[in-house]
Amino acid sequence: MSNVREPTVPTLSSVSQSPQWDVRRLPRADGKRFLVTGGNAGIGYFVAEQLAGTGATVVLGSRDRAKAEQAIASIRSRVPGAEVRHAPLDLADLASLKASADALGPGRLDAVVHNAGVALDHPPRRESADGHELMFATNHLGHFALTHHLAPLLLATPGSRIVTTGSFAAKSERLDLDDLQSARDYRPKRTYSRSKLAQMLFALELDRRLRATGSTTLSVLVHPGGALDSLTPSRPPFHVRTTGERLSRLPLGLVVQGKDAAAWPAVRAVLDPGVRGGLMLGPRAFGLRGAPVVEPLWSHLADTATAARLWAASRELTGVEPTFTALSGLRGTEGP
Repeated sequence: MSNVREPTVPTLSSVSQSPQWDVRRLPRADGKRFLVTGGNAGIGYFVAEQLAGTGATVVLGSRDRAKAEQAIASIRSRVPGAEVRHAPLDLADLASLKASADALGPGRLDAVVHNAGVALDHPPRRESADGHELMFATNHLGHFALTHHLAPLLLATPGSRIVTTGSFAAKSERLDLDDLQSARDYRPKRTYSRSKLAQMLFALELDRRLRATGSTTLSVLVHPGGALDSLTPSRPPFHVRTTGERLSRLPLGLVVQGKDAAAWPAVRAVLDPGVRGGLMLGPRAFGLRGAPVVEPLWSHLADTATAARLWAASRELTGVEPTFTALSGLRGTEGP
């Protein structure tokens, strides 16, 4: 990247000294529009439910219309007058992502929460329709390409935000840049963790590029800590927690939390005016549970050389590149 000023590095002290963030008293966001990928289930559902309570329009990006409609009905039953709708989105199908972005229509996009993901527990290794390992394709490559296609909307909205959800599972992992898609050595849990690490490195590299071009769009990294279904409030029909499950897992609540609380870092990253690009938000208590706070970056997340090589590989694999300098530059690099 030439002819751009050297970006400054955000620090914890660069967060404005705003009042204590209250997860149960969120600021209003009337007139704003937010997209939550995978907003029909899990943590993404609770991100969408909480954002809907602020008066914003919330779009659930999901490949399953029926599940999205169930989630919308659930949100509306808990948030009277909620403005929620579905947008078709299949992150594992790169060729479909431009149409998904176009389906949002014109206007503003104040934030996208890159939340959707897939975790496979057992072999064999699976591939997307594009021939990429499925977890890497969905969790990282799909969001990389979607960011490219959403760039015109985000660029047209001053102060827009790209919130990327990583995972505590990535803390102990390192990328193998020569085997990003686990073609030689496939171990599902490790492959998942590395796909989440790729997302996190992408978020930070994107922040560096945004700041270098003087863009007002922010790239913010979050991770949800430890989240269990058994500690998550019921949201029938897609999640029902029995009394027995709740009672049996109560001791775990001292260490981890439900998916409703795991949504808090992403919600704060979207709404808090004091949040700055390049920061990471996670749960207060050991990064596993509690109110969302700004955390120091894990040491390997500061590896700019690896992040730059990952960016180049992602551009090669997807055929597109998120660019926020000018709309003409975006339209000139259309790919799958």
